[in-house]
Amino acid sequence: MEVNIQSVKFDASKQLIEFVEKKMSRLERFEDSATGVDVVFKLDKDNEKGNKVALVTLHVPGNDILTEQRARTFEEAIDLALDAIKRQIEKRRDK
Repeated sequence: MEVNIQSVKFDASKQLIEFVEKKMSRLERFEDSATGVDVVFKLDKDNEKGNKVALVTLHVPGNDILTEQRARTFEEAIDLALDAIKRQIEKRRDK
């Protein structure tokens, strides 16, 4: 599965990129028809909820699965996004 990572107005560290690729590769276990995933990192001005935003789009035939999560670190936002995508995959299977 192809993982595309984009960071808006900053350069993502190599460590962050490796973390994301490792986490996103786990999605293949839950949705084997997935063709790729796009991850966009943004910095926000809202420090109260967390100023790190991760927008994750999982490309699946039919409909893409999309989630946007914010946290104090990008790693935490990715973990939250992964959990949200897993829940959405389970909901699709139940239908």
